Amino acid sequence: MTTSNNNIAWGIPSDATSVKQLTKITLPTPVPGPNQALVRLTATSLNFRDLLIVTHSPAYPGIHKSNLVPSADGAGIIDSTGPSSKWAGHEGTKVILHPNTWISGDVQNLDLGKIYGGFDNDGTLQSWKVVEDERIIEAPKGLTGGEGASLITAGVPAWSAIRESLDGRLDGTMAPWKDGKRLEGKTLLTMGTGGVSCFAIQIASALGATVIVTSSSDDKLARCKALGATHLINYAKNPDWDQEIVRLTGRGVDHVIELGGHETLLKSVNCTRPGGIISVIGILSRAQDIPADLIPSVLYSGRIIKGCVAFSRDLTAEFARFVEEHGIKPVIAREYDFDNAVEAFEALEKQNSMGKIVIKISEE
Repeated sequence: MTTSNNNIAWGIPSDATSVKQLTKITLPTPVPGPNQALVRLTATSLNFRDLLIVTHSPAYPGIHKSNLVPSADGAGIIDSTGPSSKWAGHEGTKVILHPNTWISGDVQNLDLGKIYGGFDNDGTLQSWKVVEDERIIEAPKGLTGGEGASLITAGVPAWSAIRESLDGRLDGTMAPWKDGKRLEGKTLLTMGTGGVSCFAIQIASALGATVIVTSSSDDKLARCKALGATHLINYAKNPDWDQEIVRLTGRGVDHVIELGGHETLLKSVNCTRPGGIISVIGILSRAQDIPADLIPSVLYSGRIIKGCVAFSRDLTAEFARFVEEHGIKPVIAREYDFDNAVEAFEALEKQNSMGKIVIKISEE
């Protein structure tokens, strides 16, 4: 991990096609301007998007600057503030960083080109970062920096998708949150045991839903049960898992957190009840032609397929409060030292970890 006031970072060379090409660089230590604070970063958590950008995969849009600092998610401690910052007097506060400029309102306010760790926007795999006041959120009490960083691009998309299904607006705007067992009597399916799935299980079960999880590992499924899942399906042993879900529920699930992409989408649609929602969050499988049965399956059932591309600052802050109120603990697969960032990305590349892969940047 870093120990000095130098701004040590990892950069992506412009010709990189492998995570092994990540390079440690030294950047100027930034100075906060008006309505900004300087945050000493303590941890980042990795996401599949970060892997696509590091390897310059065509699956993620955009041309990224040379030596771009990767990673969208970050947690840290406020070190100092600029003029007129609302965080003045709160130095030493543990915070998490909202990674994009979408503050409130609907998804039209999202600019993909301004998310940390992409295009010209340096991410959080560095020692220090100047952050605009409105993108700084106090971290939930009781979490480590690594746990706080894990909430963002894994937890908030799951929260956002579930909130949209509850409010029925489907445009990214939300009614004021009302706590309680709001999913009682509902059934939710989530796929695999990555960060988003682990959060979806904990969120949905806290709200009273019956949760179904698919995985190819019985050991991981057992851990999902401890997180709150009710039905566990090993898709390697049961390749017709969509039919099994219809059998279990009698009509299909109310909501799918769809993470597999092309290879799983049709099965997700087929095991959703008429009028139910499929929230598309992941693209973990290779691209292929859309199955011919997909359109009829959606058209004649009134099912909704909803893309979940990102989330607003308001939802990040709301989820941070929900996590604290419900005692949710992020599932961490492994925490790597800052100097071992390449090893952390190699673990992400394997896609076989349960929970989040974290890089510790500095002491808390």
